[in-house]
Amino acid sequence: MTTSSGRDSMHIRSLLLVAIVLATACGGASSSAPTATAKPTPTPEPTVSVADSSLGKILIAASNKMTLYTYARDTADTSNCYDQCATNWPAFTITGEPVAGAGITGKLALAARKDGQKQLTWNSKPLYFYNKDTKPGDVLGQNVGTVWFVVTNP
Repeated sequence: MTTSSGRDSMHIRSLLLVAIVLATACGGASSSAPTATAKPTPTPEPTVSVADSSLGKILIAASNKMTLYTYARDTADTSNCYDQCATNWPAFTITGEPVAGAGITGKLALAARKDGQKQLTWNSKPLYFYNKDTKPGDVLGQNVGTVWFVVTNP
């Protein structure tokens, strides 16, 4: 015959055995909390890139692969190309921050235009497209009027 204290002791042993089996089956207690996996920061798309052309390495707009030019009558961070000039030589304007693609060694920044747009600059020189360039790799604006120049060796 078993006494009440004997039954209680067996009951406690049975519960302890079940707890041990469950703990083992579940992998036991973890000594450290699970760590959250950090999401990688996406790499921003470049604003400008380098391309090969008949003039050598040139600076191009990454979005459309078109050649970029500087204007000799501009001053540091200031465009002097408006009205008809801007029709023929559209300013390279962007809304975000400039991002240099691989191989770009010059400094990219933004300059405010009279119309409030932000024009991309390279080494403080405002950048432009030429409206007669129709496809990537065209450099038809090189030395136009002896004041327009393709950005080479960027």
